Amino acid sequence: MSEIPAKATEPKGPSGDATGDDGPGEAPVGETWQSSPPGSIYDYIKVASFSIGADGLVDQWSARAERLFGVAARDAVGKDPIEAFVPPELRAGGHRKMAEILDGREWTGVVPFRVPAGDDADGPGAGGRGREGIAEVYVMPTETEEGERAAVCIVVDVRALRQIETDLAASQAIFGQSPFGFLLFGTDLRVQRANRRFADVFGGGVEDHRGRTVHDYLPRHEADRMAAAMKRVLETGDAVTDMQIVGPAPGSNDRRHWSINLYRVHSGSGRPIGVAGLGTDVTRRHAAAREAAHARRNLALLNEAGARIGNSLDLETTARELLDVAVPGFCDLASVDLYQGLLDGDETPPGLADGSAELRRVAFASAVADAPFPAGAGPIDVGAVHRFGFTSPCADALRTARPRLVTGDDDESASRLTRGLVQSTLAVPMVAHDTVVGLAQFSRTKGSEPFGERDRALAVELAARAAVCIDNARLYRREHERALILQRSLLPPGDPEASGLDIACRYLPGNAATEVGGDWFDVIELPGHRTALVVGDVMGRGLRAAVAMGELRTAVRTLALLDLEPAEVLSALDEIARGLGNPAGPQQSSRAARKAADADLSEVYLATCVYAVYDAVTRRCTFANAGHLPPVLVEPGESALMLDVPPGLPLGVGGEPFEDVEVELPEGALLALYTDGLVESRDHPLDEGLNAFVRALNDAPPALEDVCDHVLNTLDTHHGEDDIALLMARVQGLPSEHVGDWTLPRDLKSVGRARELACDQLRDWDLERLCDTAELLVSELVTNALRYGDGDIRLRLLLDRTLVCEVWDASFVQPRRRRARDTDEGGRGLQLVGLLSAAWGSRRTPRGKTVWFELALPDGDAEPMDAAEALLSLF
Repeated sequence: MSEIPAKATEPKGPSGDATGDDGPGEAPVGETWQSSPPGSIYDYIKVASFSIGADGLVDQWSARAERLFGVAARDAVGKDPIEAFVPPELRAGGHRKMAEILDGREWTGVVPFRVPAGDDADGPGAGGRGREGIAEVYVMPTETEEGERAAVCIVVDVRALRQIETDLAASQAIFGQSPFGFLLFGTDLRVQRANRRFADVFGGGVEDHRGRTVHDYLPRHEADRMAAAMKRVLETGDAVTDMQIVGPAPGSNDRRHWSINLYRVHSGSGRPIGVAGLGTDVTRRHAAAREAAHARRNLALLNEAGARIGNSLDLETTARELLDVAVPGFCDLASVDLYQGLLDGDETPPGLADGSAELRRVAFASAVADAPFPAGAGPIDVGAVHRFGFTSPCADALRTARPRLVTGDDDESASRLTRGLVQSTLAVPMVAHDTVVGLAQFSRTKGSEPFGERDRALAVELAARAAVCIDNARLYRREHERALILQRSLLPPGDPEASGLDIACRYLPGNAATEVGGDWFDVIELPGHRTALVVGDVMGRGLRAAVAMGELRTAVRTLALLDLEPAEVLSALDEIARGLGNPAGPQQSSRAARKAADADLSEVYLATCVYAVYDAVTRRCTFANAGHLPPVLVEPGESALMLDVPPGLPLGVGGEPFEDVEVELPEGALLALYTDGLVESRDHPLDEGLNAFVRALNDAPPALEDVCDHVLNTLDTHHGEDDIALLMARVQGLPSEHVGDWTLPRDLKSVGRARELACDQLRDWDLERLCDTAELLVSELVTNALRYGDGDIRLRLLLDRTLVCEVWDASFVQPRRRRARDTDEGGRGLQLVGLLSAAWGSRRTPRGKTVWFELALPDGDAEPMDAAEALLSLF
């Protein structure tokens, strides 16, 4: 066998043609080696070839063999093939020579070799010699042109074959066993291959999907979105993960949700050959997530409802708070109707049983422009009173206390869904304490998600929470109105009048919710154009203090009519206050207090009070104090000062007498009586508040009403901590020309003289029309003074808003009216006084008593009662 040149040549097959094992385009030895076409199987399989001559030695060595074994052709030609590419350290002892197996039969075997370090995908082996590999050698016998035996050998890297086998298994797992849908798109974005799972979902066989596009599976807008994403992946190589796609399942209108992952696929040479898509049906997961989101939203709504509903004790405000929570977070439209009877204070409004009672629309809200009203309601304005028809769903909800769902397909209510915008309405009765107080309606327009069972439960919960708050507001309104009636009955009218005084007052309850408290003031007219001014403060707050205040105020008015001295009034009040706290009476309370010095006063009503009596004729004011803050006096042109009135002990404590202090008040002086809520606070001491009050009075405007407003606006009253009562009086004494005062001796002639003096004075006052009546009554009182009294007689006439006549004497015996018999000659004088006068009475004085009567001043054409007719009526 001639020597073979040390170069690589193409091995020939039996016919002498090139085997082509290196693939088309293989360059001849000595030329630049070219790889196989991109995408060829040879990109993945490492295969080479060489030929063996008749002597069993290599006579041709391909370029791929050079690359696979790292052995040049000049080093391999003329050598035993095993010795050519198997390193000595890898040869097994006694290996067979290739010439020994050239018996004309095909032969296959494996031999070790060492992969060149430069081609080692796993990195260099020990010493930089490359890793150890195994080559599968396939020997195909042939003959040379001379008829000698030869062989063509095909060599494959076993590891590359195993890798292909693994890749095929992985491909089979994806396309045949994967539970996820898989599509392989070509560069034209058409399906090249689909796996079995995808075909099971979308129907047909695997091959039926070849050549399709995403528009064959998805709605247009979703298909366009996915096609754009695929094109972007193909162009940029950036993968898309968890892309959400929505579309109907084949043969069904059910909406399905898929999670799509897209990535670009490359050939072995790195050339992009398409896009792979992995799809997962996440409909259940999406539904679970939607349910979770729905639950979170509902929980958030309930939390918001708890925070926002019921912050006010006003019915309308509470209803609006419910709608502020519901719209638009829960629905698009909503309204609240409440029973009119309950709003009016009726406990059992008619028609509750059948749901046909009158209701009033108290709130409406909409998140939709030009939206209709809820189903069955019609165009009802807020504040309008209406009824639901007996057969309507809303009446049924009220009647059964169960929610009703009214849909757009409901024939009974479809005509009432204005302009067809509302798709469904939840009519939910508002139930509080087992009582239906009204109806809440929640509506959703078309395009919104329909109401579900969770929505129904949420609507019931929202309505129930609002119902409780509305019922509380209703109960509060009822109690508040009752408290106002009580408070107004306990306090004097807003503009009290008094002879010789200009009065202004303010009352601010510490409890703004009920507007009742324990502070009070009063202006009481007394005989002789005198006035009692009272300011008091029951310790404590709320209704209990208000009731105690009312009882004490009533007692004060009763004692004032007895015309007692201020100190005597407070002493009697002290006994009454102790009796109020003990049902057994004041005596039992006093005994208990005497038994134990540390007696428990928790059941005793404690109160402070200032009682003052002002005489408009003398401009003198007598004060008595029971533990109250001192009055403040502002004389014209002078600074305000606190009067030095002995403070005394609070009412209800007992054990100490009260003192009277008399002060003469100059014309135009300002007298201020007040409670501690005006000057005392947690934020500043009492002295600081009193000083601020005095400064405010010094800077006050001239008008009395403005003085009250100035004081309240100037002082830091911290309103709400305690009740505030303020009583201001400006002194306007009775002019001397309006007073007639005479002293008469104890003589029968004094009766006639008294009549003359009275008539002359009335003529001077242009009250001649009262002369007959006044003359008769003066004669009766002076006669009684002469008959039953002592000492000189004093006659006094006072002209103010009424005419008052007083007859004074030194006897302490009080006159008593009795019923005269027909045969009696006397005993009818006081009856005549009571018949002809507007009022009459008697009071004690330090030196005797005073009997008085009062006549109303003539008004227009009204004539006073004729004295003769009055005399005849007594017989």
